Amino acid sequence: MNQMAPLCSASPRPLEAPGQPRRRVTRPPRTVAVAASGAEARVSLVLALASQALGESQRRAADLAAEAAKYAFPSRRFEPRTLEEALMSVPDLETVPFRILKRETDYEIREVESYFIAETTMPGRSGFDFNGSSQSFNVLASYLFGKNTTSEQMEMTTPVFTRKGEPSSETMDMTTPVITKKVSDSAGENKWKMSFVMPMKYGSNLPRPKDPSVTIKEVPSKIVAVAAFSGLVTDDDISQRESKLRESLKKDTEFRVKDDSVVEVAQYNPPFTLPFTRRNEIALEVERNDIAVLA
Repeated sequence: MNQMAPLCSASPRPLEAPGQPRRRVTRPPRTVAVAASGAEARVSLVLALASQALGESQRRAADLAAEAAKYAFPSRRFEPRTLEEALMSVPDLETVPFRILKRETDYEIREVESYFIAETTMPGRSGFDFNGSSQSFNVLASYLFGKNTTSEQMEMTTPVFTRKGEPSSETMDMTTPVITKKVSDSAGENKWKMSFVMPMKYGSNLPRPKDPSVTIKEVPSKIVAVAAFSGLVTDDDISQRESKLRESLKKDTEFRVKDDSVVEVAQYNPPFTLPFTRRNEIALEVERNDIAVLA
């Protein structure tokens, strides 16, 4: 006679003696709650990072908007004398402090306070060719925006100066005054130099450049004769305007051009500015006439 197979293959529960406490079966801990809390932590972390990134993006957007506003809403620090000057637009950036001593039809006399510049020698014999200007501008901008010993990012200022100066082989310490002279290098070429005005808050405590072609100098206080003009700057145009300014100053009974004065060009606008709204200036350092001093 065949025996019937058990209905369940599980082992039967052992019988417990009467009065003996029932033993509890230990089961492994549940991980559902732990997994849920881990997922929540990851979600919270992602949300926190997203919020931080959004906040950083908003701050950058606000900084970008504030920077754009400096160009969209130009400064009115210059009082226009002609229609040409009235159309000129100057970004609302920090610039060289000065006070006007005298205004004439073709120029004005300014007393300029001392300031610091970052300067580099421009390639080639021309001061305003596109490639040379762009290369020099990028070198100085790199220093201003972090290519220095402290990785300091400084604010942009205005104007950008271009001048003829000492040969590139000559260097000066940070606090040595700049003496601008029209001299030639060994090849007989006049060297042009481009410089950025440094923010006043640093004073002489400016970070040192990493690029050896950039030097930091202090420009001493001086008196200059300045003539403003719009449009694009070319070497021929500067030569003509310098001659005109020198001729006008010959008639000035109070100020005269210093013997070692060389022309300096200031450009206030970024490259995307329309030519007729640009503000450019040429300047010559002057001194008071002996007659005016004795009076």
